[in-house]
Amino acid sequence: MSEVETVERESTDASGALRDAAPAPAADAAASKPDTHRRKMLLALLGAAIAISAAGYTAYYLKYARYRESTDDAYVSGNLVQLTPQVAGTVVAVNADDTQIVKAGDPVVMLDNADAKVALGAAEAALGQTVRQVSSLYVNNDFYAANVAQKQSDLARAQKDLLRRQTVAGTGAVSAEDIAHARDAVTAARAALDAARQQAEANRALTDRTTIEQHPNVRAAASKVRDAYLAYARNTLPAPVTGYVAKRSVQVGQRVAPGTPLMAIVPLDGVWVDANYKESQLRAMRIGQPVTLTADVYGGKVEYHGRVAGFSAGTGSAFASLPAQNATGNWIKIVQRLPVRIRLDQKELEAHPLRVGLSMDVNVDTHDNAGAQLGAALNTSYRTDVFAHYGAQADAEIEKIIGQNIARQPNDTLDLSKTSYRK
Repeated sequence: MSEVETVERESTDASGALRDAAPAPAADAAASKPDTHRRKMLLALLGAAIAISAAGYTAYYLKYARYRESTDDAYVSGNLVQLTPQVAGTVVAVNADDTQIVKAGDPVVMLDNADAKVALGAAEAALGQTVRQVSSLYVNNDFYAANVAQKQSDLARAQKDLLRRQTVAGTGAVSAEDIAHARDAVTAARAALDAARQQAEANRALTDRTTIEQHPNVRAAASKVRDAYLAYARNTLPAPVTGYVAKRSVQVGQRVAPGTPLMAIVPLDGVWVDANYKESQLRAMRIGQPVTLTADVYGGKVEYHGRVAGFSAGTGSAFASLPAQNATGNWIKIVQRLPVRIRLDQKELEAHPLRVGLSMDVNVDTHDNAGAQLGAALNTSYRTDVFAHYGAQADAEIEKIIGQNIARQPNDTLDLSKTSYRK
């Protein structure tokens, strides 16, 4: 075959192939139309979902989220009541250990009370002796009153003798010397009466306007007994509150001084939560707002409810042992946190107890922001009455000693203020 025919055949084949391939672009365009339509529908659905989500979040934020301030930087706090001795002594017994519960008034630590018992006995003996001495003062009132009456009688008799002698002096029956002796006897009787009355007044001054029980000498001796009794009773250290023992450091045989921390007692029925909020979150927070809390120890299934009890007077860095020095050239602003105290519901605490230091998630509802951040917090009072009975026991012991040593109740038979005599 010639070259011309070969070229023509190749050209004919190429043009035929082009004619056969010509419908392919149209078929691809038809096949891509469903894909484009589906893509547009997916994009539209995605856009609608985003719009619905944005609308839903906007509604959620406007009605709920913007009125909620949350933080997980919150921990359970409570009182750590220190058990410390009031007198020096040697520990002879420790009746509780860590993790154990003690009730208010239970004797937790005992000190050796031998020396205190000796001092108490000496003070009680001194009080009894003082009561007897003061009782004798009241008895002497009657004695001195009787002595005054006797001296009055002696003075009256001497005056009558002088009068008789003076009456018969003109007859010569009585000498001038007898009259002089009678006059001297009157003077001596009057002086004796003055001395007796002074003695009576002096003794009465020691007992006037008081009783044996209220006499200054008795009260001074009673104060010494009370002091000795308190020193004796304080050798027993009771638990100030009901709670769990923690941080026990005291050992039997240890010599302790007043104020030495022996252990801590934690009353778990009065714990609270300190939530550390950023300063930017405090704008709408007020005292009294409701709070919802969850504890990591129980999980989200157990929910606590409480109220905002108050705000700290300063941030944690301000009260740190080494506060930050911001007046430096490399200062960097750091968002500060302020402790907010949360008061918990007591019934929920009894159902699910919390321990000091546990982590909490706190959510404050700030819908009602009409309250105040300062000045509206309720004052909290802590007290214990376990030491009050010491004074009552001491008073009972003093009353017993006085009753055993009083000779009799004072009975003034003569009112010396109304006593008179002729001069």
